Amino acid sequence: MAVILIIETSTEVCSVALTVDGKLIDLAESKEGQNHARQVTVFAEELMARNNIKPEGLAAVAVSKGPGSYTGLRIGVSTAKGICYARNIPLIAIGTLEAMTMHVMHNRTNYNIPENKPTLFCPMIDARRMEVYSMLFDDDGSVLSPISATIVVESFMAEELTQKQVVFFGNGSEKCRTVLTSPNALFISHLDASAKYMCELAWQLYNKKQFEDVAYFEPFYLKDFIATVSKKNLPG
Repeated sequence: MAVILIIETSTEVCSVALTVDGKLIDLAESKEGQNHARQVTVFAEELMARNNIKPEGLAAVAVSKGPGSYTGLRIGVSTAKGICYARNIPLIAIGTLEAMTMHVMHNRTNYNIPENKPTLFCPMIDARRMEVYSMLFDDDGSVLSPISATIVVESFMAEELTQKQVVFFGNGSEKCRTVLTSPNALFISHLDASAKYMCELAWQLYNKKQFEDVAYFEPFYLKDFIATVSKKNLPG
């Protein structure tokens, strides 16, 4: 039995989960924002106490590696690294956008996503103003466009939206509804990053022994990227 503590602090949501062999057994989270430093360790201690799990019973700690909030990611990763270092257990890093996408792809019926049409998946994390951190995934989960910081304008995904339905989700998607008006643009409301969406990926990486160097691992802040209007779909 492998117990993994999962920490997600890349957005305004502070979320901590406990999994056993990849199955979610408990969750604590808050959407208050700006309280990650105070909440994350409290949530972790509460979950372990009410499930009678001692620190030495943890097999690993998984943490969101971003992209997302600089401060949030720093707090989450620092907490995860501290636990791993103290207990000498592995650190697992999971992409925020990948975890959200896997959840949506595996729950299409729950989100009323038609299965008889070619579909692309575009998770979005709010940056500022009309900027988002996003990726694009094919129907089988393959990455079509890697993580980028982009200003969303009417031409964003124009070519893709003429050919396939594109599902937009994450806290950056809400502000794009009025810009992306194609009938092929589908929006999932109020789908926030959460530790509960990371369970399966954490279990997969644990079994593959894909661990991070606790001393040197840093989250993917995307802070060195300069958000630009996508040139791919701009008129010639």
